[in-house]
Amino acid sequence: MPPAQPGLPPIRRIVTGHDANGVAKVLIDAPASNVRSSRPGSMSRLMWVTEETPADISIGEDIEDMGARILGTPPPANGTRFTINDIPPGRPGRMHRTETVDYAIVLAGEIDMDMDDSTVKLKAGDVVIQRGTNHAWVNRGTETARIAFVLIDAKPLGIGHPRLQETSSKAE
Repeated sequence: MPPAQPGLPPIRRIVTGHDANGVAKVLIDAPASNVRSSRPGSMSRLMWVTEETPADISIGEDIEDMGARILGTPPPANGTRFTINDIPPGRPGRMHRTETVDYAIVLAGEIDMDMDDSTVKLKAGDVVIQRGTNHAWVNRGTETARIAFVLIDAKPLGIGHPRLQETSSKAE
């Protein structure tokens, strides 16, 4: 199991589906283990990804674990990306933007969302709907912030230098 951040519990990931007879059931019940760390102390856990809209939710127990994919920041073209990120205190942010609609939900701690010429302080329970804007996540507090992100592919704005989609691949 990947290590938990100090003061935060591990993340349990439950994926549901149907057996061959169409009966609803749990297909995966395990700790979220696909962890990426781009900077010391930071963790991003991929929960799930979809590759198209509408998403494929075929019946059957033999499914690919889409949370095991290796994926960059943006979702696949016409797809989605769901992560839970832990951002430690004192970690500076990096300004960036993606060609996506992002739903961000602060689950624990506090975090600042720096934008081009403003800053918004967020706390547990706050929700951000980000529409392709330039931003950085900065933890100026004293405890680790945990944020859930759902990124949904969007039509390009044609401004700035967004992070572009990378080809997703199956985890080995």
